[in-house]
Amino acid sequence: MKTSGNPSPGFARNPGKSISVAPYEGTVTVRSGDRIIADSGRAKLLTEVPYPPVLYVPFGDIDFGALEKTSTSTHCPYKGDASYWSVKGGAKDAMWAYEAPFDEMAEIKDHGAFYPDRVTVETR
Repeated sequence: MKTSGNPSPGFARNPGKSISVAPYEGTVTVRSGDRIIADSGRAKLLTEVPYPPVLYVPFGDIDFGALEKTSTSTHCPYKGDASYWSVKGGAKDAMWAYEAPFDEMAEIKDHGAFYPDRVTVETR
């Protein structure tokens, strides 16, 4: 694993914690109403017990023209600081991303995840 000198304090305190990231074998489409916000065949599936699996879509497959960054942020001791985006004229804080994740989660850098209760996330 390539590191940037930004290790996760969560993994340091809890080395038995397991978070896996793997390519998603399918296509992910994210909609807000009739508008497609993201469409990708290159998504990654993050699995972290006890949470439901989360699909992370590459930034290049997200229509950032449909989104606006908000001031919301959260912190995960395993992944880092998350930034949030709202759908313009729609769902607040519908997408989050770890723009500078801890080294152990570098695979989700430049990927966004969407709340399925705020937008429609279709998989096939």
